[in-house]
Amino acid sequence: MQSWPTTSLILLIINLNFSSRRFPSQSQVDEDDGYWRKTSRHEDLAWAHSLAHVISHSTQCFTNAMVGSRSWLGGFLFRSVNKRHGFGDKVLDFSLNPLQELKLRRLQERLNVPFDETRPDHQEALRSLWRAAFPDIRLRGLISEQWKDMGWQGPNPSTDFRGCGVLSLENLLFFARTYPVSFHRLLFKQDGKRAAWEYPFAVAGINVTFMLIQMLDLYSAKPKCLPGINFIKLLSEDEEAFDVLYCIAYELMDAQWLAMRASYMEFNEVLQVTRIQLERELSLEDVHRIQDLPAYNLLYQ
Repeated sequence: MQSWPTTSLILLIINLNFSSRRFPSQSQVDEDDGYWRKTSRHEDLAWAHSLAHVISHSTQCFTNAMVGSRSWLGGFLFRSVNKRHGFGDKVLDFSLNPLQELKLRRLQERLNVPFDETRPDHQEALRSLWRAAFPDIRLRGLISEQWKDMGWQGPNPSTDFRGCGVLSLENLLFFARTYPVSFHRLLFKQDGKRAAWEYPFAVAGINVTFMLIQMLDLYSAKPKCLPGINFIKLLSEDEEAFDVLYCIAYELMDAQWLAMRASYMEFNEVLQVTRIQLERELSLEDVHRIQDLPAYNLLYQ
């Protein structure tokens, strides 16, 4: 299990961007390429790999320095890509029906719950996440150096939730309980050829939550772009759609990480490519449930 010393996190922070919430290397598709070719919609997924090669050479110069010991969390919403092939750019007029309004409001209520380390239910959620991640290892306390083994920045993971609230914890816990094989494969970095310094699992998970909130424009009264509109339609049929989308997004992010042969300095670029691919998939006409997204199959590879 990999811990995350302060020095490495400072280096990681240098190449990320601070905003309201992905590499200069040859793009070589390795193990993941085989998967893309096996899926029923391999054209869409292969598109992301070719795009990764372009972005890897064109976006590095846009990354800015950051300061602050907690910049990875709370403040890091990845750099907006204002010209992203049109999937999330065009503003559309969409009226929500009563059911869609209800489901969106319930999700938005979850967004507004801050993590409170004094609340017993929030404490228990953290303990449950530890048990799901390391069932054979006893947690010595809610403040413990052990948390670094999961990829938190320090011994007290509650400080890492300040920017995203309890939703990011709920997402991680849902992932661990619903797709435990996939969860542990990513936690322990079991697939592919990995970089010397990998992204910290838990902190990366919080940033995936941030990315989805921004991509779907969940703080607005209603979505204004096609991916967001289509997501609300999926949410009205399945209240767990956001949690499942989170799991898909995390798997897709890791697949892009491997395909782009990234290291921790390039996480921002990887997350950008992941967002673009998710927007593309959420814009497909034949997606009627969250499980219809092509990248959903990554959870079962």
